Amino acid sequence: MTEVLPRRVRVGYGLGSVATGSFGTVPGLLLLPYLTDRLGITAAVAGLMVFLPKAWDVVLNPIAGRISDRSTSPAGRRRPFLVRAGLALAVLFAIMFAGPTSPTVIAGGWVLLFFLACASAYAFFQVPYVAMPAELTDDYDERTRLMTWRVAILALAILISGGLSPVIRDWAGYRGVGVFVGLLIAVGALAAWRGTDGAPTRDVVGAGGSLRDQLRVVWASRPFRHLITTFVLQALATGVMLAGVDYVARSVLRDKGMSSVLFVCFVGPALLVTPLWQRYAERRDKRRGYLISSVLLGGGALLAFAGMHLGAVVAALAVAVVGVGYAGAQMFPMAMLPDVAAADARTSGENRIGVFTGVWTAGETLGLALGPFVYAAVLALGGYVSSTDGLAAQSDSAVTAIGLGFTVLPAVIVACSLFFLTRYRLGRQEPA
Repeated sequence: MTEVLPRRVRVGYGLGSVATGSFGTVPGLLLLPYLTDRLGITAAVAGLMVFLPKAWDVVLNPIAGRISDRSTSPAGRRRPFLVRAGLALAVLFAIMFAGPTSPTVIAGGWVLLFFLACASAYAFFQVPYVAMPAELTDDYDERTRLMTWRVAILALAILISGGLSPVIRDWAGYRGVGVFVGLLIAVGALAAWRGTDGAPTRDVVGAGGSLRDQLRVVWASRPFRHLITTFVLQALATGVMLAGVDYVARSVLRDKGMSSVLFVCFVGPALLVTPLWQRYAERRDKRRGYLISSVLLGGGALLAFAGMHLGAVVAALAVAVVGVGYAGAQMFPMAMLPDVAAADARTSGENRIGVFTGVWTAGETLGLALGPFVYAAVLALGGYVSSTDGLAAQSDSAVTAIGLGFTVLPAVIVACSLFFLTRYRLGRQEPA
């Protein structure tokens, strides 16, 4: 199946990123501040609360992938999961921010319970969604074009959800944020389900053996191991930076409104440069493009460290460099994963695509979940003071921790990821 996919399918598939982008961004951006500066939960405990539900997905995602691999629904192997799990996620997300705000134990328990439910629903949306490209086309470059639409829409979704959520919080409170993001998730899920209706899919024989057997086979793929390790480390770096945006705006730049500005600078460049990254991949190579974008991702974080001390404008420009790298660091690995999974399917004749993507999304979820957890640990080490009104005075050590956690720490993590990326070798014609 090497023919070009219809534009309707590319756009329809890409619109699913409205759901993944919204859920993947807003909790990382605002849930930690909600816990520390609205519910009064200490930074260390709040970080653990953000981390644990996402860590659950590390176990659940491969199971969701295996279940979708074996699906025999007449509506398609993956599509029914998009609408069912997507709408459930939308409702649960709105409920998560609609709970009590006191006493602290009950309020925190409410958030933990419904965030865990959200994570479970998200697993059954995200895994089938990420698995679809490997079954939609066999063409190496067509997968890149498909991912270009996905990443461009993902950037727009992140920009809208993450850029407007702080504004909505200031206007309508966190409950308003829950309703707003819940609606975005519902729109994305329905659009992906409808847009991929009738799309061609490859008929691949389902893999035999237990889930443990399939996980062992998947992990034996050297290109997959190198690619996922790189991506998880960069997801961790991204999660750390997202968790720090609100804190940097309030405590370092001393301008609460800079939260949305920094976020737009982080995500906005993707709308412009993603098509350019696609052209580079088609003319050069996905792996080389991934290396360059990774260097920009980490290097921009270091520039932001200097920029914070030179004023808000310089800091925003440095974060924009991070955004250029972030666009490529999203598009290239997403386009490379179907290459790895499809190469395995060609070699074995069995369908392990869902297991591949289950492990992949579990790793991505773990990285993004660890981001706020690690950043919260940095805040705790710096002596950050929690409150219920967000107005607590912070010590110099806490302000220093906020800045270093937002800049130097992500840069170091990205640098570590390059060790694994340089060992990825799968190309156009190479076997897995």
